Parts: sequence; structure tokens; C-alpha cells
Amino acid sequence: MTDREWRLIREQTLPGPEAMAYDEAAARTAAEGGPRTVRLYRWRPSTLSLGYRQATDSVDWDACERAGVDVVRRNTGGGGIYHDTDGDISYSIIAPADEVPGDLLETYEQFCEPLFDAFETLGVDARFVGAEQAAIHEPACYLRALHPAHDIVAGDGRKLSGNAQYRQQDAVIQHGSITFRAEPERHVDCFAGEVTPADFAERVTGLHEQNPDLTRREVVATLEEALADWAGATEGEWTDAEREFAERRADEKYRSEAWNRDREDPTA
Repeated sequence: MTDREWRLIREQTLPGPEAMAYDEAAARTAAEGGPRTVRLYRWRPSTLSLGYRQATDSVDWDACERAGVDVVRRNTGGGGIYHDTDGDISYSIIAPADEVPGDLLETYEQFCEPLFDAFETLGVDARFVGAEQAAIHEPACYLRALHPAHDIVAGDGRKLSGNAQYRQQDAVIQHGSITFRAEPERHVDCFAGEVTPADFAERVTGLHEQNPDLTRREVVATLEEALADWAGATEGEWTDAEREFAERRADEKYRSEAWNRDREDPTA
């Protein structure tokens, strides 16, 4: 990428609030001249992440509570994503804003390069969707209209990965969800409205379905290697200051009813 320092944070298992808070911590570090970050993370417990502007009445809160699914609002737009602890693999790329293309589409193309490298290594045919496809259920990210800029589909045309960006503290954050194993029933149960597991299975696939020989561990290792190679990153860790910031931000913002229900940031 650049001659600046990049670090790889290997996959962490995190609750939803911490998963989002560490993106903000990495953005602060990058904006202040510290290392840029590529990272993988796993959601535990399974979590429904809401798009920034998503209406709360699109969520079946009772069903989420019964299933033990946490709900957290993202800083990025789009619809909600059910991040299954075993079925989802998430990543983030964080860099200073002045080091990435100003054009949004160019940034997506650049930041998704390591994903395509990993998919090729894993024997999975993948590409950006060639043309927009109509929405099936707007509140669910994977069932919204597919967009050629940031939606990755498998060879059979079904969605494999969704990606989103936002800018914060003079840094660009791109994070995304990669489906290892689709869980149609669990996914649609998180949402209010009439949508069925069959609707989901028709639109969404996972890496394991595309190549049944793959294990989750193999996919994670391949993604880590692809991200590190793309960025020229060395393995790193969070600093104590970043951990303290992330824990505080998770509690003050991402666990708050004000943020998750009302889209009001208590830390602003």
C-alpha cells in the first residue's frame, strides 16, 4: 500500500460493542500518525449490527432477546447484518484519509483487493456484482438492492460479502462481513416483517457452500495472510491506550440505548 507502517491484528473474538469500538480506536491511531490497521474479528455472542440510519422498528427485538442475539448500531449505513459467531467472518481496514483515493468507488476497489486474493486462494469464484439487483427486504443488508460498488457475489450470483465505509477523525474505516456459513433462519428471525429463510437462501451464499472442503480456520488464516500481504503489514497488537479507549467507548456509546435505539451518540 504505502511506505507507512501497517499492522495486522489477528482475529479477535469480541462482543459487538467492542468490535465496533476498536474500529474507532484504530481510526484515532491512524489519524495521529500511528500504524494503519488491518484486522479480523469474530462476534460473540452472535450479534445483529444495525445500519447507521436503520429504523428500530425493523428489528424483532423480542426474537433477538430469546435467541441471545445482541444488537449494536454501526457507524456505517446500510441494513442490518446478523453476525453468527461461527458463520460470519468480519474484517476492518483503517487508514488516514489523505492516503486513500478521494473517489469512493476507487477506495472500495482498492480495499477489497485482498478479499478477492483470498477468495481465489480458497478456490471460490467471486466478483463485484455486475449490475444492481432489486431489494428483497430493505432492513436486511444482505437482502437490500445489490450495488456494484461494494457488494461481492459468488460465481452463482448470490451475495457473499457486504462492505461499507465511513470517515472519522481524518481516517477512513472500511469494514465488512464475509459469510462463511449462511444461517438463513437465524438471520431473518432478527427482523420484523415478512421475509422467509427461503428468500434469504435465494440471495445469499457462504464460502463453505461454495467450497465444502473449507474450514473456518483455513478461511481466517487465508484472509489474514491476504490482508497482511496487501498492506505490507506485520503482526501487531493493540496498545494499552487503545484498549482503554475501546473499552470506554464500548460502554459509553455502543452499549447505550441512546445510540442503539435512538441513534444519539452520547460521546459526541
